[in-house]
Amino acid sequence: MTNNSSIQLRPAEPADAAAIRDIVRVAYAKWVPVIGREPLPMRANYDKAIAEHPFDLAVEDDRIVGMIETMLADDHLWIENVCVAPNVQGRGIGRLLLELAERKAIEAGRAELRLLTNGAFEANVSLYKKHGYIVDREEPFMNGVTVYMSKRLAGSPPI
Repeated sequence: MTNNSSIQLRPAEPADAAAIRDIVRVAYAKWVPVIGREPLPMRANYDKAIAEHPFDLAVEDDRIVGMIETMLADDHLWIENVCVAPNVQGRGIGRLLLELAERKAIEAGRAELRLLTNGAFEANVSLYKKHGYIVDREEPFMNGVTVYMSKRLAGSPPI
């Protein structure tokens, strides 16, 4: 069941960096045994990242429960990271964040979203496919496979 009436979306501020780092570490922890190391988002410097590009937060009861980090490129919106706290997964918060990224892309005149994920994160790959993303290519990376995915927005001219 999806009940997001209590979820607010807001841009992140520098003071949110520690909370973002915490939610990323909790959300990605389940993948450590799958790939045998911490996924790269767990090691990112969020004080630096939040100063350099936009983060948007899903907040419930003044607590950050999800986040999406995006970067505007010349011809697309890049999704650098999206995650939802494990205790609220399955409520459609990830979908809300992906829809926010689509709105941001449209507002910026971009007809495509792009992202990458680890091929071992099968749940993530299938989630993105369910939301209209396609696999563009796969490349070996750190004893695994990086999956590059994209989504053309409705009404976009063909490439």
